[in-house]
Order: sequence, then structure tokens, then C-alpha cells
Amino acid sequence: MFFTLSKILWFFAEPLNLSILLIGLAVVALLIARRRIALTAAACAFLILAIGAWTSLGALMMHPLEDRFPRPASLPDRIDGIIVLGGGFEGGVNLVRGGYEVNSSGDRFVEAAILAARYPGAKVVVTGGSGNLLLKGEGDGTTAPRLLAALGVAPDRLIMESQSRNTYENAVLTKEMVKPQPGQTWLLITSAFHMPRSMGIFRTVGFAVVPWPSDYRTSGEEGVGVTHDNPQDSLQNVSIALREWIGLVAYRLTGRTGELLPAP
Repeated sequence: MFFTLSKILWFFAEPLNLSILLIGLAVVALLIARRRIALTAAACAFLILAIGAWTSLGALMMHPLEDRFPRPASLPDRIDGIIVLGGGFEGGVNLVRGGYEVNSSGDRFVEAAILAARYPGAKVVVTGGSGNLLLKGEGDGTTAPRLLAALGVAPDRLIMESQSRNTYENAVLTKEMVKPQPGQTWLLITSAFHMPRSMGIFRTVGFAVVPWPSDYRTSGEEGVGVTHDNPQDSLQNVSIALREWIGLVAYRLTGRTGELLPAP
């Protein structure tokens, strides 16, 4: 129920979708001679798109998330396991064409391969099924072995979890599969903006992990003003950051994390 409701609510809250819906409302309002409603809806749609695409709002929303959990300055000599959260593949494309097409979060798997080479004794866990409500796609846990094998990670080191649909299920199902023992060290790889919520969830389910953020979307030095990025990326940053902040609030209210913004 939580998964389905979150997908439905986000469809309406996502800035681009919301702007399209507002434009549609403006058209309908004009057709029924409600000029004030039409102007208000059109103005709101314009402001959402203009501020999101032409200002640094998205980067500023990202900064507290991406800066929250820096990479450790050093790691122990032994790492028992490397956990990669799903979300890095083009599931719809890979389901039809095969292969391992990555999306903008594909850095997670690059980091996993690098760390796997650095720690040849560590298990590599990829957790993530299809997180789409309607669209069909191949889960990351199904696609990942093809990519990681091509990058030199031996198949007998891989543990795939392909049933989870969100981060909470990632943590619960991964813990059930690997059964971490006291004294072991497990690394958690996910996008830097997603790390605070991920760490909060893993703590809640009782799985101690060391954060290894990847896939940074900002330099961390953006200031208030006109964006220096392209409009599409700026608008995407607003969307990603807004979704993550909403997710932090929702997971805290439902008890899936113990803090609103988990800290190191």
C-alpha cells in the first residue's frame, strides 16, 4: 500500500507533471470562461518551470543531501560485503534489448566494480527489483550480473536481490539474505543525495553499514542565482531533490527512519 500510494502521490507532485496538469487546468478554465483561474494556473506552471530550469534552486536543495555523508577518509583492510542499491539501469530498455544500459545513477555500479577489485574477498550485493508502478522493466538485480561480470567481478561473489521495490524493502530483504554478523564491515553504495534516507533506513532495520556515496549531481559550490547548468539538468535536480525531501518526511512519519535527516 505504501509503495502504490507513494507512486501515485509523486506523479502529481513531480514538477513537470504538475506544470502540465496546471496548463491543462488553464485550458479548461478558458473554455468555461474562468479567466482568473486560467491565469493563475498558467502563471503557477510558468513559475515552476522557470524557477526549476533557470535558477540554482535544484542544486541548493541538493547540497544538504549530498554533503550529509562524505566518503570515509580511510577504510579497514577487510571489507566483508559491498551493497549497491538499485536504480542505476534503464530497466525498460534492458528488458527488451538485453545488455546493461545504465542511466544517470550508473556510477553506483562503477564504484562497486572499483571497490570489488580493491577488496577481492568481499561479496557484492545488488538489491533492487522494478520500482515502476505501471511500466515494465528489468530489475537491477537481474541486469547487474551482466555488467559486473563484464567489469571483472566473478559471478560467485555476487548476491542478487530482485524483489524489493523501494529503499526500505532494499534494506529489509538484503539483511535477510546476507545475515550480517557482529564485527563485519559492509559498505553501502548509493547516490549521494539518497544516502541520508538510505542510512536512516538501514539503521532502523538494524543493519550497520558504512556509507560510500556516488553519483554526485552538484559541485557543492553553486550559489543563489541563475543556474550555470543546462535547463533540463536543473529541472531534474529540483525534481530529484524534492522527491528525496518528501521521502525523508514520509519515511520519518511512518517510522521507517528514526530521524528526519539522518547524520553520520
